[in-house]
Amino acid sequence: MKYLVTGGAGFIGCNFVRDLLQSGDSVEKVVVLDSLTYAGNLDNLADIISESDLRLEILPHGLLGLQLEGVAQRALDGVEVVVHLAAESHVDRSIQSAETAVRTNIEGTFRLLEACRRFPKIQRIIHISTDEVYGASACIDEIAFDESIQLRPRNPYAASKAAGEQLAYSYYVTYGLPVIIARPTNNYGPYQFPEKLIPLFVYKALRDEPLPVYGDGRQIRDWLHVGDHCRAIECLTEKGIVGQVYNIVGGNEHQNIEIVRLILDELGKPDSLIKHVADRPGHDIRYHLDGSKLAKLGWQPQVDWEQGMRETIRWFADHYDWLEASYQRGQDFFAKWYKDY
Repeated sequence: MKYLVTGGAGFIGCNFVRDLLQSGDSVEKVVVLDSLTYAGNLDNLADIISESDLRLEILPHGLLGLQLEGVAQRALDGVEVVVHLAAESHVDRSIQSAETAVRTNIEGTFRLLEACRRFPKIQRIIHISTDEVYGASACIDEIAFDESIQLRPRNPYAASKAAGEQLAYSYYVTYGLPVIIARPTNNYGPYQFPEKLIPLFVYKALRDEPLPVYGDGRQIRDWLHVGDHCRAIECLTEKGIVGQVYNIVGGNEHQNIEIVRLILDELGKPDSLIKHVADRPGHDIRYHLDGSKLAKLGWQPQVDWEQGMRETIRWFADHYDWLEASYQRGQDFFAKWYKDY
């Protein structure tokens, strides 16, 4: 099988690419399409690149680069499975300026879908969306959102992801593209860029800097280990029904403040580093999803939550050089971004 992985040098993408190349001879080639701005980083694939695996090809282009002459041909020629992970996924920045999220998550998805129409060998397009498209669940409401619930995104990032997946579905209906939509819950694991809660707070805690917790920190998220997410994508590639939507649920609902305290406990740092700050606009209190549809295909999460979380915290602590370099790259990138904005 030949794969195209958009965003393949990012957090989930690099873990998925690594799994593919380690899965055996059935994977003929993996093409990574990545803009390599700040979160997409070739250091995330350094171990694979150093092995000179000829099955890996990296195209340093964003989704909009598919318009350039020859890029779509190089990216998609002979490809049987497309895994679409590339996205602008930072909620706070989408609130400050929605344009980047709209261009990448909507227009970029459009460019990918248009390109895929020219390559009939494609058997599956796994479009990775997010649980945030559902909007907030009320904590007193125990009814989990299944895939049929009306979408009510409450921030520009979530709205752009909802629009992108609706566009993908329309290409299934109108043009017959073999689209499958996945809505995973909060991912955690190695190589996550330090703008997200766990790697950012590990970085700050190691430096004895305050950890800024939004509001009272009682927002609830379901946590999904990136390894389990990768296995879910593989399951959808093999068993998913074209035109369907699947929630990918870790089954580990915890308040953000619990995660912060676990980080401090694992690193031996005091709770006094916690600093409560004003909540962000439209902050969803909870996402509560029903994962039974994917479970019927035979997938279940395998990583124990506390063990996986502690191992992830230790991974970032043990890879402090990577963590610091990633953080600084992001600071430099967005210093220019804010100036231009």
